[in-house]
Amino acid sequence: MAKYNETETTAAINLIGTGTEITGDVNSNGDIRVDGSLNGNLKTAGKVVIGETGKVSGEIDCKNSEVLGEVHGKIKVSELLSLKATAKIFGDIITKKLAIEPGSKFTGNCKMGNESQQNGRKEEPKFGTKEQKSA
Repeated sequence: MAKYNETETTAAINLIGTGTEITGDVNSNGDIRVDGSLNGNLKTAGKVVIGETGKVSGEIDCKNSEVLGEVHGKIKVSELLSLKATAKIFGDIITKKLAIEPGSKFTGNCKMGNESQQNGRKEEPKFGTKEQKSA
């Protein structure tokens, strides 16, 4: 018998349509498509699609993302981030997997891999330093 799990994403797709401007943070459990303008942070447990006419100024935190439009801010994707040919990213990217089509533009830093490896990684000793050992 199937077990209901509240952490699963809903089947709802939220749409910020062309010509719509939203100022403020958006939180959701479902998928979100942005064809308008969002000035604020966007956080969802689902997928985020930024359409060709879509613009986001703020941080994005999601499971998967497909960008065709413009993002000004950090984008954190726990699985796959796909940048299409029309995408423009001005900010840092943190993702597990990255797919970039020719023609897309990206200005910023990129960290890839498992988040646990990035946050829990032991810092390597710097070259030219000596560790002191007591006798």
